[in-house]
Amino acid sequence: MTSTIPAPTALSVTKLGARIGAVVDGIELSGSLDGEIVEDLRRAIAVHKVVVVRGQHHLTDEEQYNFVSLLGSPTTPHPTVRSRGTTALQVDSRYGKANSWHSDVTFVDRIPKITTLRAVELPPYGGSTTFASTVAAYESLPESLRVLADNLWALHSNAYDYAAEFAEKAANDKVADYRKEFESTLYETEHPVVRIHPETGERALLLGHFVKKILGVSTKESQALFNLFQDRITRLENTVRWNWSLGDIVLWDNRATQHYAIDDYDDQDRKLSRVTLAGDIPVSVTGERSRVITGDAAEYSVIDEPVRLAG
Repeated sequence: MTSTIPAPTALSVTKLGARIGAVVDGIELSGSLDGEIVEDLRRAIAVHKVVVVRGQHHLTDEEQYNFVSLLGSPTTPHPTVRSRGTTALQVDSRYGKANSWHSDVTFVDRIPKITTLRAVELPPYGGSTTFASTVAAYESLPESLRVLADNLWALHSNAYDYAAEFAEKAANDKVADYRKEFESTLYETEHPVVRIHPETGERALLLGHFVKKILGVSTKESQALFNLFQDRITRLENTVRWNWSLGDIVLWDNRATQHYAIDDYDDQDRKLSRVTLAGDIPVSVTGERSRVITGDAAEYSVIDEPVRLAG
């Protein structure tokens, strides 16, 4: 089902690509933002999946948190990483680089609905982020692959191979310490490979680097199926790349996107501040909810009760 949400009318919105991404101009973000603007921003995120607001040099971690709270209920910074902020998670390249395709925190049952990321310190070159629409990826599948995806489930975990490989290659103890903290509590959740977006009714692929295996098939078949659908998500037509500037804040629908932080800035420092909003428990095309296998995420986040956006 394709979204019928109308475009916002009170904002200046410029599309970045046909399938994903937009820039919003002429707005100053704060915790006292007008209610009509907040609602239109929600609609812009729903329609474009990724929204960039530039020139927000006035924002601090506190002001970012206050603004984001207008869009929903903030989570704690992270289910396991508690050493880098009490309201916002400090994304610091010294502790690791998320240069692998993923949606945030899919290893818990209550996946965040919106992620916000604000530039704090940028390298003199490189360090951009690429986003992909998992809705566009699903909608571009031939019918036979849609039927297959609709019936698949996957196990997601914070003990995932990509991070282990990165930690093994790391030359400093900070990455190893971060990895240890990241895995300090094990989370495993079974999610449908296709979820129904609770606000738009669209179908989106739910995969990324936290997937440990596709359920009900062999290891070889699991990898083949994962690659088949993950490769569809990251087709260039489904992506947009944002080159950061100080003052930028990017907001994306974590239920309908994946992202990849490009590691092309050598050993320069790159720091951003992340605040996420509580999400619902994903629902499959047949109405089944995601299943917790290991770990209780209640301290990390409440469960959001989504409201369908009016068409």
